[in-house]
Amino acid sequence: MGRQLLLDKVNVAGINTYDVYRKEGGYRSVEKALKKMTPEEVLEEVKTSGLRGRGGAGFPTGMKWSFIAKPEGVPRFLLCNADESEPGTFKDRYLMEKIPHLLVEGMVTSSYALGANQGYIYIRGEYMYVLRILEKAIAEAYQNGWLGKNILGSGYDFDLAVTCGAGAYICGEETALIESLEGERGNPRIKPPFPAVKGLWQNPTVVNNVETIAAVVPIINDGGAEYAKIGIGRSTGTKLISASGNINKPGVFEIEMNITVEEFIYSDQYCGGIKNGKKLKACVPGGSSVPILPHYLVCKTAAGQDRLMSYESLADGGFATGSMLGSGGFVVYDEDQCIVRNTWNFTRFYHHESCGQCSPCREGTGWMEKVLHRLEYGHGKMEDIDLLWDIQRKIEGNTICPLGDAAAWPVAAAIRHFREEFEWHVNEPVRCLEKNYGLVAEKVFEPVTA
Repeated sequence: MGRQLLLDKVNVAGINTYDVYRKEGGYRSVEKALKKMTPEEVLEEVKTSGLRGRGGAGFPTGMKWSFIAKPEGVPRFLLCNADESEPGTFKDRYLMEKIPHLLVEGMVTSSYALGANQGYIYIRGEYMYVLRILEKAIAEAYQNGWLGKNILGSGYDFDLAVTCGAGAYICGEETALIESLEGERGNPRIKPPFPAVKGLWQNPTVVNNVETIAAVVPIINDGGAEYAKIGIGRSTGTKLISASGNINKPGVFEIEMNITVEEFIYSDQYCGGIKNGKKLKACVPGGSSVPILPHYLVCKTAAGQDRLMSYESLADGGFATGSMLGSGGFVVYDEDQCIVRNTWNFTRFYHHESCGQCSPCREGTGWMEKVLHRLEYGHGKMEDIDLLWDIQRKIEGNTICPLGDAAAWPVAAAIRHFREEFEWHVNEPVRCLEKNYGLVAEKVFEPVTA
């Protein structure tokens, strides 16, 4: 297994407690930053590292930090996006549950670089037990002088709090998260202005993912240049992957992004191959919002090159033949899985989670769910496939936030790569239902009209 920067101590007994975490070298990045470095030097190390946002977009973190406005006398904020709601993604939960002080340490070091004196960890409502773990870690950090006034005698003050959302996927979008944190309904804001200029309470704000903030710790400890040596090209460092589906070893893995997808799926170090010896049918490599890849494009690019677990390689060929690393929610499907049912399930989720602010998303996700339901339960028509394609095309790029794109891309990719399966649902509805549900024709649910 490759180098471990975030999970290297995960199996140390008691690593979730302050005493053990500190004994294992915890909070060294805070000591180094506050005693030996200026905020600008910390920022430069993050830039040098090439760290990209681990929440899905993959935007360069150092560049994002450099955008924060610094008007005199105006407070700045660092918000940690722990609203991990992307289906197929659970690596942030694992990190917070197992090594909570790593996130606390990353918040202090990152906030020092930004000149922020207040930070918030916004955690999803379903992670209530993790919230309690974080609250305990924060209390321990205060008790031992890593939070509060004049940390390490440096003159730097930083306070940290954790707040719980109400279970809305849309609050994973940074401006919706900010609205929710302010006590408003979690609707995304129109940008510009961007949060770096007007964020929380109209003050300069940076929003970063849990894994991104945690990665700042090894970057400062070992140096940005050392971090940049790991991985390949612009995909530097390590990446946490949530692996699930029809594999022998589901779980969270920390990988170097120069390994191949084939190695990740079939190596005993990682997923351990397809469960029950079945064949690979498809893969969603970055969470439910990214395009699905058919088996012949999972391990090889369209040009026949080995596909790597990197931002660039997974996106090779664009959406016609590629996908995205996204949030690292790696879902594997074997030969028996139904792509239409899978797509309908994703679409139900996005329809339910749409905030309703934009009509293309509000109406379009509902239409896609109804049409896919019709196809899945044996009442579809051939023209429904083209209708789905038309609906997703009218959603993509026409909404305030990326949820519309997230809902459209899985539908588009499923039709692009598995159109014959959609047609099979139309031409052989009884066989389809018997295969997927063991139902006979007279027991088919009534169709939802669209």
